[in-house]
Amino acid sequence: MDALSDARGELVVRDLGRRAYEPVWRAMQALTDARDAATTDELWLVEHDPVFTLGQAGKPEHVLAPGDIPVVRVDRGGQVTYHGPGQLVVYPLIDLRRLGIGVRELVDRIEQAVIDTLAVWNIEAKRREGAPGVYVGDAKIMALGLRVRRGCSFHGLAFNVAMDLTPYARINPCGYQGLAVTQVLDCGGPGTLAAVARTLVPAIAAQFNLAARAETDRLPLEAA
Repeated sequence: MDALSDARGELVVRDLGRRAYEPVWRAMQALTDARDAATTDELWLVEHDPVFTLGQAGKPEHVLAPGDIPVVRVDRGGQVTYHGPGQLVVYPLIDLRRLGIGVRELVDRIEQAVIDTLAVWNIEAKRREGAPGVYVGDAKIMALGLRVRRGCSFHGLAFNVAMDLTPYARINPCGYQGLAVTQVLDCGGPGTLAAVARTLVPAIAAQFNLAARAETDRLPLEAA
């Protein structure tokens, strides 16, 4: 079996634990730039230190009062969002050309994986036309910001699990003034990232017809 056949159909899953935002972002960029047609797709799970990230076309006026939380302008789509402890951030590093899908289908499949995950705990979730992400009632529970370069995706989703939601009051979440946010715990689901990941990872893998395989918690370009 050649390297391309080995890469096709597999999804390497890395649980990175809690990490600062910027080193993980730079590692995503590096992997995307270095990969080729034989590179296996990866899914990174991480919990970030508190940070606001502003998308490449994001408007600074949506950052109302960051205070002591740093603001990082990044190369994903979308406006401003918050990352912090108690939020499960998932980065799908996927070769879209190899799978034969476009950006719209990538978004739809990620959203569906989250909707299916929430349904396990009888939490009814939905999409909202023109506003990517997943909502429970009128409150956003999962934000989505992606970038595709050289036919491959990076950045990803931020899934609120059991966190301090007050920093969202310092921004217009995703560029929407007064947008309500919620989290899995408050909707009757589990309160740990591990419990949510155990359901979400297989749901994402299934959406892309990939077989998940756990790997070490090292970033792929870090020294052993």
